[in-house]
Amino acid sequence: MGGMVRILKEGGGQSAVWLAAFLGMLALGFMALAVDTGYFFQQKRMAQSAADGAAIAAAEEATAGDTGNMQAAANAIAKMNGFDPGSAVHPATVQVNSPPKYGGYAGSSGYTEVIVTRQVPTLLLGVFNSSKSVLTVAARAVSGGGQSSPTCICLEAGSGMGLNMSNNAQVSASGCGITVDSGSNNAVGVVGSAGINALSLGTVSTNWDNSNNVNNNGTISSTTKVVTGVAACNPSIAAPTLPNGTPCYANPIQGWTAQNNYTGQYTLPMTGETVVSGTVCYTSLDTSDAASVTFSPGYTYYIQGSFSTGGGAPISGNNVTFYVGGTVNIANGVTANLAAPTVNNVPQTLFYVAGNTVTIQGGSTSNFSGLIFAPGAAVTLNNGTGTTMNMDFVAQTLTMAGGATLNSYATTNLGTLNTSVAKLAE
Repeated sequence: MGGMVRILKEGGGQSAVWLAAFLGMLALGFMALAVDTGYFFQQKRMAQSAADGAAIAAAEEATAGDTGNMQAAANAIAKMNGFDPGSAVHPATVQVNSPPKYGGYAGSSGYTEVIVTRQVPTLLLGVFNSSKSVLTVAARAVSGGGQSSPTCICLEAGSGMGLNMSNNAQVSASGCGITVDSGSNNAVGVVGSAGINALSLGTVSTNWDNSNNVNNNGTISSTTKVVTGVAACNPSIAAPTLPNGTPCYANPIQGWTAQNNYTGQYTLPMTGETVVSGTVCYTSLDTSDAASVTFSPGYTYYIQGSFSTGGGAPISGNNVTFYVGGTVNIANGVTANLAAPTVNNVPQTLFYVAGNTVTIQGGSTSNFSGLIFAPGAAVTLNNGTGTTMNMDFVAQTLTMAGGATLNSYATTNLGTLNTSVAKLAE
């Protein structure tokens, strides 16, 4: 009996050893699966980045008419993203189809499909299963070429920083583009949590250094096509003219007077002022001494000198246009609600400025809508988050700070960025 007990004890010890070994192998298997799964998904993300970049590059070549270079362009971008078709070990396959052959956009002209595949060696799974020593990762992307970028912000200074954004300023122009004529390597600056989200950002500069000029939490959206070496923008818009026989009045804002029943409230044109062909003329206009100023709709306000606001007096006007021969200064704390005439629901010119500076700060509930055409001016937007700006700009430079948010749209007469913009469609 004693011998039997010893045999059972010895057998139990062997079972425990085998159980421990089995559990150890099982743990290693799960660890191998976890490690290789994470590695595989990392490679999958890399493959998608390679396919996205390659699709855009190939579409740009197709749009430029250089279809013979589509494959080379796709290969080069895929290689930059870690998927090298020329690698001696596990070379990638980069398939370019124009038009696409598979999935969404299959057979659609104007689109280019890129499929990137590569065998990836596993880290641990192959130890347990030789058939899993390599796995295949694949990714597909489709890009549409030839999508032109209508201009909504044109900055004409030939040198220096044409667009200077800081302190959380934001530009949202998802349907149009920004063109900066500066040839300097600091043509655009985006810092201090400022951001650009536009269809395109083009600079005349061929050596714009975005690494040194987009920093300190400044961002340019990944959907914004950045193009250097573009042609300068130089749109031309006819200035409002002063009809023959139109008298020009001195600044009519004189504070609390009998003419406004001592309320300080003004409506322009004022009673008794001569209007010719919808145009009223002032030698200058300063609203500081008013309680409020309302610009009647449907008029062009032709101001020979400067236009300025102040004193907290709100100004408002819908369906109005201003010609300003001097400077424009809409002071901080002044609530301004100004909207240009519209054509097919698209705002037209709000300010045509012949002077050299335009400053818009505005109050907490200000709203602006329309084009500011000031080709010789330095424009500054420095307003808080409560101000809404649906505006296009033509200026020498544009400086944005203080939480200024600019929502731009595409008017029909500011031109088109002179390069084809490829946009990821899928």
